[in-house]
Amino acid sequence: FLMLRRPPRSTPKPSSAASDVYKRQVSTQSTWGLLIQERKMPKNYVNSHKTWNAPKRPYERERLSQELKYVGLYGLKNKKEVWRVQYMLAKIRKAARELLILPENDPRRLFEGEALVNRMMRLGVLKEEEKRLDYVLGLTVPQFLERRLATKVFKARTAKSPHEARVMIYQRHIRVGKQHVNIPSFMVRVENENQVELSSESSLTGAKNGRTKKMKLKGKTKAEQKKEEVPEGDQEQIRINANQLNHLILSLIHI
Repeated sequence: FLMLRRPPRSTPKPSSAASDVYKRQVSTQSTWGLLIQERKMPKNYVNSHKTWNAPKRPYERERLSQELKYVGLYGLKNKKEVWRVQYMLAKIRKAARELLILPENDPRRLFEGEALVNRMMRLGVLKEEEKRLDYVLGLTVPQFLERRLATKVFKARTAKSPHEARVMIYQRHIRVGKQHVNIPSFMVRVENENQVELSSESSLTGAKNGRTKKMKLKGKTKAEQKKEEVPEGDQEQIRINANQLNHLILSLIHI
């Protein structure tokens, strides 16, 4: 049997105008491809990492009451600030546990253990007689919350409450040394503890006027300028005309 094949279809030749359009499309696609290959996206070197861990059991009565106590006692914004401190403390304890497993003469334990203990002493959570890794495992959340800038401002009687201290720090009334700090969770080191004070540029010291006082003074000056612009005789005439107008309106209403 013979296999009958269908003859190949003759493809029509495109016209000159169509061929020009096709050539333009191909050229644009190739140029765009080259541009995309040449222009590469820059690398992102920002390392995003976790700063807090939510509790696994969200409805434990004892934990909820303890967190609420911390929020009220230290003037925290929300419970995430407590969780942030707990997460930081968990990382410090983990590092201390890993170092305690090593032998005492291990160079890593000697070097990193001393660095960790010195860091805790600079923050003020460890004392001179507690210069050992064992004491790092005994650190608690209130010890870190006591080192916050908002707590230090309240303990120094600069603010009446920890919540007021938080607002004062946000509004840049507080400085640590020569540096203005507007972060209430700023950890105050032992060397900077005596340098927490009101800023010399703050309106609370009376050095300059605050926002509301400036607005009041600005409003007063405008009113005084208006009074000075209008003479006294004209002011009396304006009052008389206003009274006459009121009487006229009342009479028209009665009619």
